[in-house]
Amino acid sequence: MEHRFAIIGGGTSGHINPALAIATILNEGFAAKGDTCRFVFAGRKAGLEGELVVKAGYDFVDIEASPFPTKPSIKAVKALRSLCRGRRQCIDFLKEYRPEGVVSTGGFVSAPLISAAKRLGIPVMIHEANAFPGRANRLLSRGADLVMTGFPDQEKVFSEAKRVVYTGNPVRKIMFGNTYEGARAKLGIPEGQKMVFAMGGSLGSATITGFVLSCARMPEFADVKFVLSCGKHNTVEITEEDRNLPNLQIMDYVNNTNEYLAGSDVCILRAGAVTCAEITATGACAIMVPYPYAAHDHQTYNARSIAGKGGGIVISDADCGSGKILSVLTELLKDEGKRNEIRRCASEQAITDTGDRIFRAISEALSKQD
Repeated sequence: MEHRFAIIGGGTSGHINPALAIATILNEGFAAKGDTCRFVFAGRKAGLEGELVVKAGYDFVDIEASPFPTKPSIKAVKALRSLCRGRRQCIDFLKEYRPEGVVSTGGFVSAPLISAAKRLGIPVMIHEANAFPGRANRLLSRGADLVMTGFPDQEKVFSEAKRVVYTGNPVRKIMFGNTYEGARAKLGIPEGQKMVFAMGGSLGSATITGFVLSCARMPEFADVKFVLSCGKHNTVEITEEDRNLPNLQIMDYVNNTNEYLAGSDVCILRAGAVTCAEITATGACAIMVPYPYAAHDHQTYNARSIAGKGGGIVISDADCGSGKILSVLTELLKDEGKRNEIRRCASEQAITDTGDRIFRAISEALSKQD
């Protein structure tokens, strides 16, 4: 039996990567039952989804969509017209493709497809990755058959959905099963060597990069190994002198993130939804520095959700930039007991069966349509 799904989520990798992960989860879940899946992704060809989805090998349909302004303006009229045109495109697409369900991971681009699916009576299933739900998902959840959440306690926010399930955020399987000792052995870190891993996300973080560069130059940190993933679009000047520092390793991108998260004594990270899920999956001792310009400051909500249960420390971008994070890092490196307690609390918040939860929730939502 073939199962057909239309999937949408665009604008940022925080919407697109979960959408791709859910496609993999559905494909593996139905394959285990002897069934096959077909996926068609929708979005703006000019958006990041047009690049990442095609690169992943999925069929892609280009639709029209524009963001609605937060305040009344002429842009709202233009956005409404764009929504109407995009919805007509999606109605035609859905009538021809005839999926049994539509899955959305958010972003303004999802509005035309979700509204079209509701009009045609096609089951709508939404995944919200962040602790503070995005505007599109909050609005489009009204009447949705299912809302899956990456963080707990979201039932009131999505009270107008037919069902809300806490699934967690999907992460790569290699994030689980790592140990501090095992990761350090793979990385070749000598016993007793303190290591700090810093990563500012795919685009990098000028604040985190600047702080780590300054720490690596300080005599008091001469015996600490700093590993910096500065991102492919780093805006901070890294001099040849920086690259030659004996206690500093600089990379544009890290593939084996799991080993650095698990094997470091302290990690300094942003607080995107996937990063937070990776923190808990690896049991990292993390100082989280939320990106201050994220929509609705959702990274701060993500970080506080974990830190509120003892699984990390939250430092604002401003306090990181002004150097106030220095004392926090220094104290953590001195206090092994506190580091171990943070690791334990982070690990306790990990959702190890996110894929199963997502597959089960979607399957049950579809079965209620039969």
